[in-house]
Amino acid sequence: MLTAVVMTIDLNETHDPARRSWFASANCEDTDFPIQNLPFGLFRSAGRTRGGVALGDAIIDLNALLDGGLIDGPASSAARAASGETLAPLLTCEPKAVSVLRARLSDLFRQDGGGDPNVLQNTLVPMAEAELLLPLKPKAFTDFCTSIDHIVRMGGTPPKLAAMSLPVAYNGRASSVAVSGTPVVRPCGQYELPSGSGAVSFGPEPMLDFELEFGAWLRAGNALGEPMGMADAHTSLFGCCLVNDWSARGIQFFESILGPHLGKSFVTTISPWIVTMEALAPFRVAARGRAETEAPVPAHLLSPADQARGAICVELTAELTNEAGASQQIVRSNLRDLFWTLAQMVAHQGSNGAPLEPGDLIATGTVSGPDDEARACLAEITLRGGAPIRLPDGSERTMLEDGDTLTLRGRAMAEDFVPIGFGPCAGTIHPARSFT
Repeated sequence: MLTAVVMTIDLNETHDPARRSWFASANCEDTDFPIQNLPFGLFRSAGRTRGGVALGDAIIDLNALLDGGLIDGPASSAARAASGETLAPLLTCEPKAVSVLRARLSDLFRQDGGGDPNVLQNTLVPMAEAELLLPLKPKAFTDFCTSIDHIVRMGGTPPKLAAMSLPVAYNGRASSVAVSGTPVVRPCGQYELPSGSGAVSFGPEPMLDFELEFGAWLRAGNALGEPMGMADAHTSLFGCCLVNDWSARGIQFFESILGPHLGKSFVTTISPWIVTMEALAPFRVAARGRAETEAPVPAHLLSPADQARGAICVELTAELTNEAGASQQIVRSNLRDLFWTLAQMVAHQGSNGAPLEPGDLIATGTVSGPDDEARACLAEITLRGGAPIRLPDGSERTMLEDGDTLTLRGRAMAEDFVPIGFGPCAGTIHPARSFT
């Protein structure tokens, strides 16, 4: 287990809003990847798979930097860990080494910095010419349900005591976590149609939905039988991504006696870049407060530091585009509205002594907020099919149809700081495959 550290990461010169890069696209106001971000990812170009760092509309090739002798000292160990065919070794690096690497990259690519643009230009790969890959195969995947607004709208009025007392979750299917752009094949399964009829059908899912979620990759955990506390939970958080945990509602509603199974395990889409917790430091905010009528935070999940700065201000959106190209933003919510923080989710996961490992992935569950525009899945938006949404071309949706593309985006924002993003998390629905 890594040594516990203070949960808040100190701001440093890499967060300076005045810092600019000599690489022009990193200075565009709408870029997800200004020099203040520098997220890690895996990509393929020129027939080779390797690790890199996003900057504007390009990828910093870490192998090229190492081969050119541009990264040495403590930063080189993290650069080597992040330069191979998986980012799994990076998540086992000490936090200090990753921080030093990020600082070195920021210095090399800033205006009037420590690098020669004429040399460094050769280490940049245009993002448009690269294939972005799953950064690593998750060891395990846990999907939480931490929005009380989502729980209430989905029928939990009043919410069960458990939902108010712990971050509800289930262990998902790590093998079906896929990178943005992976086709979403409509699953087949059993469901009751129409609801209440008592007739069970097997076939293509009739109510395919999305869930706008936020994810976190873990860097370290606890040994079997050793419970995890809040300090270690904060230490274990390496970085974040966007998550769409697609939902086959008909299958899910029919099978959920023990909990979700085939209705959720067919595919989970994530964005390809891992935005580090250090990059997210300027956007930390207070956790959602508890009303007097709500259950208090249990002692083992209560940390004054976490309550003060444990949430993150990230605006999240979902855009629906049909096969004809008609497109509309259908969700705008914010991560800060969740009932539980990321560290509380991690601490709860490890509170019974279940071991967490480097490369584990957790997701928040549907990030719905109190406003109507913050209904973060179609089941909420359309009131389970009773209020269809209309796209610009006049077509309507109650659930997703074949050919639809759903794209999630996120933007971390705070006054006096440069916003940073995560890149798109997108998937297009493909028809169910025949069993014959």
